[in-house]
Amino acid sequence: MFDLGFTELMVIALVALVVIGPERLPRVARTMGHLAGRLQRYVADVKADINREVELDELKKMRDSMQEAASGVESSFREELNKTESELNAAAEGKAEAAGNADADAKVEAEVSSLPQAAGSIEEKQKA
Repeated sequence: MFDLGFTELMVIALVALVVIGPERLPRVARTMGHLAGRLQRYVADVKADINREVELDELKKMRDSMQEAASGVESSFREELNKTESELNAAAEGKAEAAGNADADAKVEAEVSSLPQAAGSIEEKQKA
């Protein structure tokens, strides 16, 4: 932050010694040390808060991307499920039509096989 070397600190200490005096200098130095410690703790707290906010934003972005991926998988699954359901319904309708055609064929065969009997009974009635 500040680029203070040893020589600059010595100049500041000498000026403080002359201005403040040797009697009050230890008390002022102790007070400045406490204030510097508080400032460092405050800066550390602010940095920690900023880091937490950044991590929280990253987690929110990750959550959003996971939700988008999950919704994409869900929609593709639903599409496949609907497609399979429609194919099964079409296959079931085709089987029902085939079964209906088989029933109709059986009825036609039954009617055809009963025609000679009906013809025989008609001939008997005409003879009598």
